[in-house]
Amino acid sequence: MTNSFDTAGDATNYAEVALERGRAGAPGTELHLLDDGAVLRRSILPGGVRVITEAVPGLRSASIGMWFGVGSRDEVSGQEGATHFLEHLLFKGTASRDARAIAESFDMIGGESNAATSKEHTSYYARVQGKDAGQALDVLTDMVTSSLLDPAEVETERGVIVSELADAADDPQDVAQEAFARAAFGEGTPLGRPIGGTYETVTAVPRDAVWEHYQRTYGSDTLVVAAAGAVSHEEVCERVAADLAAAGWDCSAASQPRPRRFETEPWTALDVHDVTVRRQSEQSHVYLTCQGIATRDERRWPMSVLTTILGGGMSSRLFQEVREKRGLAYTTYAFDTSYAGAGAFGLYAGCAPQDVDEVCTVMVGEFEKLAADGVTERELERARGQIRGSMVLGGEDSLARMGRLGRGEVVTGRLRSMEENLRRLERVTGQDVQDLAAWLLAQRRARVLVGPAA
Repeated sequence: MTNSFDTAGDATNYAEVALERGRAGAPGTELHLLDDGAVLRRSILPGGVRVITEAVPGLRSASIGMWFGVGSRDEVSGQEGATHFLEHLLFKGTASRDARAIAESFDMIGGESNAATSKEHTSYYARVQGKDAGQALDVLTDMVTSSLLDPAEVETERGVIVSELADAADDPQDVAQEAFARAAFGEGTPLGRPIGGTYETVTAVPRDAVWEHYQRTYGSDTLVVAAAGAVSHEEVCERVAADLAAAGWDCSAASQPRPRRFETEPWTALDVHDVTVRRQSEQSHVYLTCQGIATRDERRWPMSVLTTILGGGMSSRLFQEVREKRGLAYTTYAFDTSYAGAGAFGLYAGCAPQDVDEVCTVMVGEFEKLAADGVTERELERARGQIRGSMVLGGEDSLARMGRLGRGEVVTGRLRSMEENLRRLERVTGQDVQDLAAWLLAQRRARVLVGPAA
């Protein structure tokens, strides 16, 4: 792949577009868009592979990601932890490259490679110089299409993952986050389970179960290739098609992408419940949680503003009341977690065991004040400024741009320009925030506590 760029050509400026599913060449599946000088292209290849790119003038780097709408919530009985296990194993060798060759492929070009597993999707990605994007794409494609899952490597990596889980178990905050998921989404449910599994499931899952999960969930109709930076859309498409054909993947024109998760997952009301994990630590970690909003809920922007005003930064209400005025905690914040068909809202503080009840009272009190009295214009402007800065400053490098493209294809099924996102942020009113706070406050609430008894 040469270090070439797509040009604006016939590209059109856009605010928001739907990323239509369909067979290769179907109406609406090809896009050619312009966003502040960057050129976005999107195509569906035979077999249902989606390729989406953003060529950014002036960048010398390129980020490439292979995305699958497959996460830990897709595991069936006996496969718990298989998604994260598989993420590790795809770096361990194919028919043409062993683990060392894969590592050397990225090291030789000074590239960075990694992978990430979530509850709803998995990605494998690399950040390289633009001139080396083709090589990185070849290696990533080989990994996701042709992994051997060698039994010896499976057992070696099983030990690595067990060690990883033990490390997390030693961290009270990691334990608290897993307890939060159980409290919000339910014990043993797909969203309530740990992404990486547990010691029991990881040590028990057989190689064949991981292989079955791999064969069932990875295919041309689930694959999304996202690339940003110094990239050419045509060259990415050609390379992907050639690599998939060489790997023997089904790339028949009749196939189309599988439905996205939000198209198949119904809205689920949460049945939250208290969770307490007693353990020796210097402080207690406490979460308050209730029903939140799902991924595509249009209250996303009011939620962002609400969490920022309530607990997003040193000038937030929680920080000022819990830490600055009362000295009850070092860290406190508000947040939300969204999935297809489900979501949870939460407040957090880490405090001395004897202060847990007071901290909870203060956090709920601040939340109730916001719902009853609303927010000030100054708070609104501060929140908009925080979010605006985070969006712009954190979204301009090639890796961030690639991630936005991948999540658009896999998670939301739409793309919004940076300008449109900023416009939606500016349109959030104080009443929007207050109404959402009142709705959240009316939901059943649960407490999660990890730490010593008071």
